[in-house]
Amino acid sequence: MPSPSDTWKSSAVRTDHGYFRLQTEDTGDVEVRLFLTPTLLQEAELTLYRQIVNATKFPGCKLVAITPDVHYGYGVPVGCVILTDREAGAVAMGPVGFDIGCGMMSAKSSVPFERATPDRKLEFNREVMERVSMGAGGTSVRFGQLGKRAFEDIVRGGAEHYVHKYGAAFERSHAERHRIPVDDAWKIPWGGKGRPERGLDQLGSLGGGNHFIELQKCEDTGSLFVQVHTGSRGFGHGLATNYFELAREENPAIREIDLGYFTPESPHFADYVNAVAAGANFAIVNRLVLYEQIAAAFRKVFREELELIYEISHNLVQAEEHPEFGSVWVHRKGATRAFPGGHPALIGTPWEKEGHPVLIPGSNRDYSYVLRPLEGAYRSGFSVNHGAGRRMSRGEAVKLLDQRKVDEQYRHAGVLVNLDGRVPLDESAQCYKRAEDVVQAVVEAGLARVEHTLWPLASLKGTEERASSPARRARKAEHKSRERDRDTARRNKGHY
Repeated sequence: MPSPSDTWKSSAVRTDHGYFRLQTEDTGDVEVRLFLTPTLLQEAELTLYRQIVNATKFPGCKLVAITPDVHYGYGVPVGCVILTDREAGAVAMGPVGFDIGCGMMSAKSSVPFERATPDRKLEFNREVMERVSMGAGGTSVRFGQLGKRAFEDIVRGGAEHYVHKYGAAFERSHAERHRIPVDDAWKIPWGGKGRPERGLDQLGSLGGGNHFIELQKCEDTGSLFVQVHTGSRGFGHGLATNYFELAREENPAIREIDLGYFTPESPHFADYVNAVAAGANFAIVNRLVLYEQIAAAFRKVFREELELIYEISHNLVQAEEHPEFGSVWVHRKGATRAFPGGHPALIGTPWEKEGHPVLIPGSNRDYSYVLRPLEGAYRSGFSVNHGAGRRMSRGEAVKLLDQRKVDEQYRHAGVLVNLDGRVPLDESAQCYKRAEDVVQAVVEAGLARVEHTLWPLASLKGTEERASSPARRARKAEHKSRERDRDTARRNKGHY
């Protein structure tokens, strides 16, 4: 008899609102909505079913929304939104992940894209690399190592404090949240299991993995844009590691560390909410510092200014109000907030009438987008996808792709990667879904409209070659182990 992991797609029912509703014996009474086109549903990994079910099992879960970039993650899918009851429900940790507050920054200019000649693209990459350290071990070029007092001021005060203290020129209303409150009584777990002190010397650094800086051509204006993807670096990872371990100690019944959670009666509940706020504040300021550094490089190369469009997170849990589900905790795991015009949270902001920008990167040889949310976004928990979504794991990419062919494809497309044109195989275009297909699902469901379409011209990616310390090697080994587990699950076609 076929298992539900093999047959779940046939249980998904297409609605008139451009999404599928999934209800099975495993999902129970929890509303599950799949914001996929029929093609994306057909191509989705069978193994996603078990992770979708996992998402419905957190205490107080009211809605699970799957975004079109969905792919197999850790515990729950990457590309999911989980709403839990705020009064009695859980704050779940896997749906926030280890990179607390990871997200995007986008900036625009009036510089015609034709001025990005091969020589200037190379110069731009070089100037950025002088100002921004990249890779997992990257440290701050601008600040060096902050003292604990200065660091605490930033993670508690966010962009609000940063602008006041350092006289930044950007408009902090162009950050999704310029400050998330942190209780005075909360203490950073310095020296804890995850070593959050790793963040002390990382403010304004990019990191490795899928983080990037990209010079882009805007198809509709013909001008140069820049997008950045990064998060809370070692600080957020350290906080997450610390609280993941506390959750497992508190509740040994949690079978996977990525399915850890705290309910309101837990002594760690408020501390974890504060940790998420502090990690997010660091991530917000990190992206804004990167904007300043990149703007200086852009100014030197192109002799004109960059203007900040928006900064937004896509790995976070926040308290929100929802018209269907009331007062909830909204977990966005690889999903982006999408408040349309008229949303109460936007009153008094520049985005009150039209909704705030949503920043959607594709691969570095594919289109990226700036979207504007529409009224229908409430159906997905006021959320859309955070990118194109992986379709090939890092391990598979290294085994299957040919370095010379991939590098040639990028040269032919006119995309310069770093200074030498060598493309990290595990972050190449073949690893990702087509961004156009993913955004089509968002548009068809009435969640958002396309405002800008962007094509990559130059891409900056951190590599892991410098990851040589014992602790960094251990983290890399842990990541590889998880990749192997994910590949095994795929090969087993959903049989757990």
